[in-house]
Amino acid sequence: MENIISYTKEIPFVKRFFGIAFACLGFLMVVLTGSLFAFIFIAIGLGLNVAEGTDINLTNKTIRSFQSLFGIKFGKWNQMPNFEYASVFKTNESQTIRVVTAETTQKSSVILVNLFYERNKHITFYKTTNKIKAFEVAKHFKLALEIDILDATESEKKWL
Repeated sequence: MENIISYTKEIPFVKRFFGIAFACLGFLMVVLTGSLFAFIFIAIGLGLNVAEGTDINLTNKTIRSFQSLFGIKFGKWNQMPNFEYASVFKTNESQTIRVVTAETTQKSSVILVNLFYERNKHITFYKTTNKIKAFEVAKHFKLALEIDILDATESEKKWL
């Protein structure tokens, strides 16, 4: 039996709703009109329902970043690096939205769980706004990979 740690970024309800609506509209258009234009709606709908995530296979010592569509994962397994520690890191994320003549930037605070290897290289494994959930994920890595946790959510970093 394979021992796999898997985390998938959740798709917001509104995005999933519109994705399903576009796909259904596209399928309906194909059936009713036979129009090739309908495949654009299907592609948009399916694209809105693609989730991203990461798997770590502890048995085979492999890792993959994947895209998932309705639970079916697509991604290539690679050899897992020798992780040295997990870092729980608080940062700001910005998203710019542009419409013809208007532009706005929305900033939000996020917490990342990074796995570090080869001193300064890292893989961002998990992103959330919930500090408690981030530390639960980091503690899971501590137990599974036998590594330490660096708390970098405050101005003064500390090892846990």
